[in-house]
Formats: sequence, C-alpha cells, structure tokens
Amino acid sequence: MTAKDVGTRETPAAVRVRADGEVDEEALAYLREKVGTALERPGLPPVSGEVRVRRASAHHVALPWSAGAEIRVGGDLVVVHAREATVRELADRLHDRLRAGTERIAHRNDTTRRTAAPPPWRGGPQQ
Repeated sequence: MTAKDVGTRETPAAVRVRADGEVDEEALAYLREKVGTALERPGLPPVSGEVRVRRASAHHVALPWSAGAEIRVGGDLVVVHAREATVRELADRLHDRLRAGTERIAHRNDTTRRTAAPPPWRGGPQQ
C-alpha cells in the first residue's frame, strides 16, 4: 500500500474516514455524509474517531466492501464492523449501526426510561 492509495477526509463530527484500495471520491463523499449524519445528534458528548473502508482486490469475493469504525463518544467507545456487496449498502449499514450505538450510549443512564419503582427490599417505597 502506498501513500496515494490511502485517502483521509474529516467529517463534521471530527471523525476521520480512511479508504484503502480502489475507492473513488464519490463513494468516499457518500460514506462521509452517512457517517456524519449518524453522529450529528443533539445532546451527544464530543465525538471523535476513525472509520476505515476497504474494497477487496479479488473479484470473486461475494462481499468486497468492508468497514470498521472505532468512535469515541465522550468516555465510551462504539465499535462497528460491516461487510456488504456495494459501497452504498455498506454506507447505509454503517449508518444504521453507528446510529444504534450512539443511541444506546445516549440513553444508557436515562432515568426517564425506567418505568417501575424498585421493590421494597431494594429501597423502594414502603407500603
């Protein structure tokens, strides 16, 4: 791999998108857009990290596009992996998994989601 084979671009959420192999600029732009929209959620702590996209050079591979992302959301780490047949499918899958990971982190300590009071033996209300 040479220096010209690797493309690095910044997304609005301070996440680098790196491409290894034969990845055209249009595909990178679409990936950056999808990653950016997945991480631009109001109320999230500072987001940083890296997404690595790779296209397999072998033509007989069923799912040639693969991506791995390590995104730091505040003090938590979201790790996402995906493999797909086309770059658009890969970007959509990556968007869905990043969105789900950030939603899980955003609502982890959300006390409004708890509906039941704890039982009396755990310090709940006494009857």
